[in-house]
Amino acid sequence: MAFLNREASSSKSTVRNGKDVSKQRPRSGSAPRVNSNQARRDRADQELISLQQRIDTFDAKKPIETFSDLPLSSKTLKGLKSSHFVSPTPIQSLSIPDSLRGKDVLGSAKTGSGKTLAFLIPLLERLYMLKWGPMDGLGAVVISPTRELAVQTFNQLRDIGKYHSFSAGLVIGGKPLKEERDRLGRMNILIATPGRLLQHLDSTVGFESSGLKVLVLDEADRLLDLGFLPALKAIVSHFTTGSMDDPTLRRQTLLFSATQSSDLASLAKLSLKDPLYINCNKPGEEGVVPTNLEQFYAVVALDRKLDALWGFVKSHMKMKGVVFVTSGKQVRFIFETFRRLHPGLPLMHLHGKQKQPTRLSIFSKFSASKSALLISTDVAARGLDFPSVDWVIQLDCPDDVDSYIHRVGRTARYQSEGKALCLVCPSEEDGMVKRWEQKGLDVKKIKIKDSKMGSLKQQMQNFAFKDPEIKYLAQRAFISYMRSVHLQKDKTVFDLSELPAEAFAESLGLAGAPQIKLMDNGQGKAKRMGPAATVTRVSVDDGEVSDDEGLGIGAQREIVGSSESEGEDSEQGSGMDEEEQRSGDEGKSEEVSTAKAAVRTKYDRMFQRKNQSILAPHYSAMVAKDDDSGSDDDDVLKLARQDHDLSGDEDAHSGIETHHITEDAQKDTSDGPKFAAPTMLAAEDLSKRKLKAASSKRGLLKTRPTAEKVLFDDSGNVTTFYQAGLEAETRAGAQRSEFVKNERERMKDATKIDREAAREIKREKKRKRKEREREMRRLADDSGDEGGGAIAMLGSPMGEAEEDLGEMSTADEESHSRQSKAQKQKRNHVSSIEDEEALALSLLNG
Repeated sequence: MAFLNREASSSKSTVRNGKDVSKQRPRSGSAPRVNSNQARRDRADQELISLQQRIDTFDAKKPIETFSDLPLSSKTLKGLKSSHFVSPTPIQSLSIPDSLRGKDVLGSAKTGSGKTLAFLIPLLERLYMLKWGPMDGLGAVVISPTRELAVQTFNQLRDIGKYHSFSAGLVIGGKPLKEERDRLGRMNILIATPGRLLQHLDSTVGFESSGLKVLVLDEADRLLDLGFLPALKAIVSHFTTGSMDDPTLRRQTLLFSATQSSDLASLAKLSLKDPLYINCNKPGEEGVVPTNLEQFYAVVALDRKLDALWGFVKSHMKMKGVVFVTSGKQVRFIFETFRRLHPGLPLMHLHGKQKQPTRLSIFSKFSASKSALLISTDVAARGLDFPSVDWVIQLDCPDDVDSYIHRVGRTARYQSEGKALCLVCPSEEDGMVKRWEQKGLDVKKIKIKDSKMGSLKQQMQNFAFKDPEIKYLAQRAFISYMRSVHLQKDKTVFDLSELPAEAFAESLGLAGAPQIKLMDNGQGKAKRMGPAATVTRVSVDDGEVSDDEGLGIGAQREIVGSSESEGEDSEQGSGMDEEEQRSGDEGKSEEVSTAKAAVRTKYDRMFQRKNQSILAPHYSAMVAKDDDSGSDDDDVLKLARQDHDLSGDEDAHSGIETHHITEDAQKDTSDGPKFAAPTMLAAEDLSKRKLKAASSKRGLLKTRPTAEKVLFDDSGNVTTFYQAGLEAETRAGAQRSEFVKNERERMKDATKIDREAAREIKREKKRKRKEREREMRRLADDSGDEGGGAIAMLGSPMGEAEEDLGEMSTADEESHSRQSKAQKQKRNHVSSIEDEEALALSLLNG
């Protein structure tokens, strides 16, 4: 073959032009043969030396137009080119040269500016310069606040680093822990969330992290907002800083965020050593939004926000948008109701309580969609890069300006364009406008026409009436939103008393606003919302907040009665004995009224309670009777008996219920064991907790009969819903039977008609066949006379069997037989004359 070098591979002599050239010396100038592996290693070492020289001599002031202008390895440049990354962004141009020198970097840039590549490229180059291999263990860790952002970072790393020989892994929650433990020891690069990474560092055996060279904190401000500061401190304590004298042994830390805060500075002091601060924003414009983003806000009442969102969706049917709300309960309620309204646009929802495969599926599906609407919490507000997002709608007012910046950053990414719309309540307008002006944000005010807004109030009520799940979601959405507003620190923007609770509840399809009892953080004073006739009361202690949920870990839920006076009585009187409440002593009544008027804490109620007797009342009465008698003190073993009422003594004690023995029980003379009938417990035998539980709504539901739905006909007669359903089913069954009967009769008639038509067709075919036979016979007779020969006819001329002659009527057979006899006589008569003439002619001719 042409591509084989026979001179190098053949051991025999080679003859060229009659000369043996196999043993000749190599020509001058040709390189000697060397080991290929050794040559490859030498080339790699030479490349690393030259690359280090380029890094040391790189001029940072020189303008950088493409990635090839940076001192990067050939494998990284090849991966960037295959991923269609050509020109670096400002944050990448400023941070990558210093990161390549091994310095700690604290970077800040606006959303969508390419911060992911700003730390992934130095990460790959650092491990490549150290000749990091599979046996060296863990070399770099990237910590992301959310699972979606970690998955996005992992995919980006896989694209640009596919020509390197590093092994990378994704460690996030929602997956089996055992599978991650088996593969964790073979990973060089880890993309992880704080909780799962800390779990592996504490519990996974053989997970060595002391040789870490690069630590990256992505979206560090969001990590602090989610409460991961203790976890981050524990994670950093597992990683050694290394030798400060030797740059190759020191751990490098890169911290990137879109906004800066005081907590972020404290985290930087904890993990960074002499960091280099890089800010790509203009002076006084930290966290500024992209320049090609159009920002709008509209003042909409709280009870009309869903109408405004529905009108916006119906007027933008070809858009790709993201809707941000406060809690996961609101996400589920809006998604379930809008899905039943069929908006004509693909709907998706994303929140923190979904399972991990579902979240990843929704993330990838929305990224690949050209037109869709994603309803999400702030779990999708940081770092996620959704391609070609046209609109970002903030249905609920953001917590602060930083949250607003991160939300609107999902659109207008890098060089693309986008629009953002924020719906604020009238009480929130002044505060938000002032904060936008302080950050230098130009947010234009627009007015939404009433004709462009929908009207979903009636439809929401229908959904809540028909589906109990929708009603439950509406209640939870109401509670979670009101609770989030109450827990906000900025009361100049979030004022709970200014919100129309009743109108908001009606817009969600509820008959009334659920009552919410919220405790102030400092005082213990209760705030109540909603009418007296309510079903839910929520008490929140110490202001604890859960992630995307209506009720947190520290929240307590309690069902109260239908009237406010009953709830007060139950609260104020819970610490007193029932006998004291029923007593007529004036002094005691004055004390009770004084206790009701004063403010009573849970400790007051605890000390005012009395110990309840653990003995049954009848046993206590027996003991009291024994003490009063005192006649026989010496007789210790004497059992004092008590007279009991028999079945005949009906009026012995009017206030005590007696159980009469039935006749069957009296007649029972069997030898088996006899059991006494169960006695009814009196109210005084029960504890106050049992009595209170029985008087609650849940206890009443267990005892009272189930409500029945009734229907009224045109005459005004009342029937139960179940009976009406049975009657309707009976009528429907009768109608079905009548319909089936009529259809059977109709089918019988149709069958008769079809059979008669089939017989008529057969008769017509038979008649035509007979005519053809007669015609054939006539032609045969004519031809036989001319030719002088006879022709014998065997069967019918068409070869058809006369099978169905019996089906013909008697009249047809008789007419056919008469006709055939006449024709036969005529043919015989004609043939006899012709035969005689032919015989005479033959005799004359001799």
